[in-house]
Amino acid sequence: MKDADTTKKTRDKYDWSRFDAMTEEECHAAALGDPDAQPITPENEGRLKRTPQVKIIRRALGLSQEEFAARFHIPLGTLRDWEQSRKEPDAAARAYLTVIARNPQAVSDALQS
Repeated sequence: MKDADTTKKTRDKYDWSRFDAMTEEECHAAALGDPDAQPITPENEGRLKRTPQVKIIRRALGLSQEEFAARFHIPLGTLRDWEQSRKEPDAAARAYLTVIARNPQAVSDALQS
């Protein structure tokens, strides 16, 4: 189905009657036709960024957001943005989070004055 608008918006609610009338095959074809919603294949999996999950790292260390931010010199607002997926860590921050995940004591020791 080439029609990009499979639903019509009416009064802040969606009319799903066109979608409901589609067969399973038509739904699948429409999904595959969306360039922004392509399935992950082994060929394109390598292009995906692997972002360390800062919330998982922090919880594994048993630290609150405030403690983690203070210990590793990360602004608290930035940490919260990362954890709540409002922002993604840049390349340097991803590398830093990877080092924290692998050897948090060494990072803490290096940052102590």
